[in-house]
Parts: sequence; structure tokens; C-alpha cells
Amino acid sequence: MSKNKKMRGGLAPRGGLPGMGGPSGGMGGLMSQMQKLQAEMEKTQAALADEEVTASVGGGAVTVVASGDQEIRSITIKPEVVNPEDVEMLQDLILTAVTDALKKSKELAENRMGALTGGLGLPPGLGF
Repeated sequence: MSKNKKMRGGLAPRGGLPGMGGPSGGMGGLMSQMQKLQAEMEKTQAALADEEVTASVGGGAVTVVASGDQEIRSITIKPEVVNPEDVEMLQDLILTAVTDALKKSKELAENRMGALTGGLGLPPGLGF
């Protein structure tokens, strides 16, 4: 084998990467797939903004609605739970409901995005 065709450092001859089909092979296809994935992810993120999740605590005393992109849309408080002598309880209920709504929203987003990136083994939260 001549010096020019000898593999060095694990690279294939003529500058290609192992398993990528050489310089004119699969890299173009991989880039095309990544562009399609990015477009699908952008569509999914836009759709998440229109989806809503609801969290209710205290037997329905406080209800929070959040979008799929982690935006709080509304907070509803039943009048009978408003007690000026126990504001702390109301604050706790609101905090719990908001935390739960945001958790549900994040799970919704992870499920939708995970459906797109399922077999890629990408780390959580990776955005394009």
C-alpha cells in the first residue's frame, strides 16, 4: 500500500470519515435529515404554544392553566378560599398549582419533542 492510501489516525483514505461513505457520501444525507428534524422541531414548538395543561390543588380551590411552552395563561381562585387571616395558605396553594402546571407543561414538551428525537440519543433540553 502506498503512503497516500495508508489510513492514519482512524480516518479513511481521501479525507472521509469512517462509516460516512467518503467525502461525497452520506454527509449530505445526514445534513438533509438534520434540516428536516429541525423543521419538525420548530413546528412542534410552535404547536406547543397552542396546547394547554391544567393543574388544580386544594380540591379545586386554585386552578392554573399553562401553555405547552411553559407560559402561565390563567390562575383561578375560588372566593371561599380567600381568607385575609390565612394569606399564607392561599400563597402555598398558588405556588403548588403553578409549580404543578409548569411541571406538566415541561413533560408535555418533552413528550412531543422526544417523539421526534426518540432514536437519536440527544440529551434532554437540546434545542436546534
